[in-house]
Amino acid sequence: MTGYARRMGTGPSDARASQQMVGVGSIVVRCVRFDELVAFWQATLGYVPREPPSDGWVVLTDPTGAGPNISLDRVDEDRLPPLGELSRVHLDLYTSDQPAEVERLLGLGATRYDRDYGPDDDFVVLVDPDGNRFCVVAKPNAA
Repeated sequence: MTGYARRMGTGPSDARASQQMVGVGSIVVRCVRFDELVAFWQATLGYVPREPPSDGWVVLTDPTGAGPNISLDRVDEDRLPPLGELSRVHLDLYTSDQPAEVERLLGLGATRYDRDYGPDDDFVVLVDPDGNRFCVVAKPNAA
């Protein structure tokens, strides 16, 4: 288990607790100045790209494996929603059992975000009880 993954629930008697594991896999930042932010976060954290940047997307990883990824997602300035309409930062939670984890989180009070998914999408968008979106990402070797 990595340092940032933990079991959810308050204890063995908690009806919401399960054996599922979830961890913060990536903190996703939507940005306009993509190349500048890639260089900034690499220099700031010493992170390296998991794969070369492609189509305005890169996942920066901690070379020690201790911290969560930082993912940068380029958006056009004219398509950037006003603050408060869509978060420019959200969490990607990685799990090896996405269907079970989504159901567990729904039971904890999350709701599904209504959107169309493509055949290659490996994530499900949920909304926390306060209205913040986050993704549950299928990763075979997660948590």
